[in-house]
Amino acid sequence: MLELFFSALVTILPDYLYRWHKQGKRLGHEINLFTVWYELRWGITACAVLAISLLTVIFYFHPTTSNVTSLFRTVSILSDRPGRVEEVYVSDNEFVQAGDAIFRLDTQRQRAAAETAGRRIAEVDASITVARSELLAAEGNITAAESQLRQAEDELNRRQSLSERNRNVVSEQEIERLRLAVEGLRGTLQASKAQRDALAGRLDTLLPAQRASAEAALAQAQTEIEKSTVYAGTNGTVRQFKLKPGDLVNPILRPAGILVPEGSGRGRFQAGFGQISAQVLQPGTIVEITCASKPLNVIPMKVIEVQAVIASGQLRPSDQLIDIQDRARPGTILTVIEPLYAGHADYVPPGSRCIGVAYSSHEKAIKAGEISGFSAFLSRIVDGMGIANAIVIRAQSLLLPVKLLVFPN
Repeated sequence: MLELFFSALVTILPDYLYRWHKQGKRLGHEINLFTVWYELRWGITACAVLAISLLTVIFYFHPTTSNVTSLFRTVSILSDRPGRVEEVYVSDNEFVQAGDAIFRLDTQRQRAAAETAGRRIAEVDASITVARSELLAAEGNITAAESQLRQAEDELNRRQSLSERNRNVVSEQEIERLRLAVEGLRGTLQASKAQRDALAGRLDTLLPAQRASAEAALAQAQTEIEKSTVYAGTNGTVRQFKLKPGDLVNPILRPAGILVPEGSGRGRFQAGFGQISAQVLQPGTIVEITCASKPLNVIPMKVIEVQAVIASGQLRPSDQLIDIQDRARPGTILTVIEPLYAGHADYVPPGSRCIGVAYSSHEKAIKAGEISGFSAFLSRIVDGMGIANAIVIRAQSLLLPVKLLVFPN
């Protein structure tokens, strides 16, 4: 509207004044409802061309958007395993600190496993004590077998000496019997040593391994018991939390609620501009927004980041080829903006829907000498045209309560 009014001032109005003063034609006489197009055709045509040109320049170098919001992060309250709730420590809309317990699942099965592992450790310790006693007994059996073997070997040697001096004193049957007895005692000694080695191996390797396995099972059960209590990972407010003792919680199908981290989404907004504005939006560009949650206020912002890709072009591998025409909805240029002055957006709740306008500025390029002469003059004119959108967004800020309260969609 402002552009049309300005265009009429420099086109239709001079044309009318020329015909009135120079040609003597007056509105309502020679210039009437039926002859207005013919009499003012040059002014009307120039006004239309100028208005369209102004609108194109303004909307290109000072783009507007109705897609401005402050995105905030949420954390799902989940347990590591499914189970029934045994105890709830917080209530809905309650603020929690990082590390505060939220709820605890039933741990009867885990406590039983921990008790079983503890008794298994006690059983292995008792087996170690018995194995030590058996090892001592085996050492005693070895000592006794060695003594009997030495005695039998001495008796065999004595009998063989007597037989060598006089064959009639000791018979061959008796010497053979003593030889067999020595062989039997040697086998007994080897069996006793093998039994001692087996007990030593069991005491040094098998039983410690069994005890370590039981300790690992106990640690696993204790870990499961500890994991049954869900803690807050960050400071925030618990939302949509209606959990009661006895409810079933599943980490895949049924979360317990949502935790909104403290300060998430505060002081930072995301704005989506049309793709045609990709060459205009740069870090440092000034943006003004007005939000329904804070009406009658225009908040100056600054672009701090421009996303390098457009979300509508993302590709996820699947079993079907992508047809580009199926993506009829064009994406927007995502920009991240922050308040130009601290505290101006403190009372805007995260998730608020806002409208905004960006203002291009060639001041730095002109001062740096990158733009000079007539181009600099035109650039300053283009920058000054942003006043039209500035007036529009302030008018929208004033009319926003009326639009939402009196004429809702």
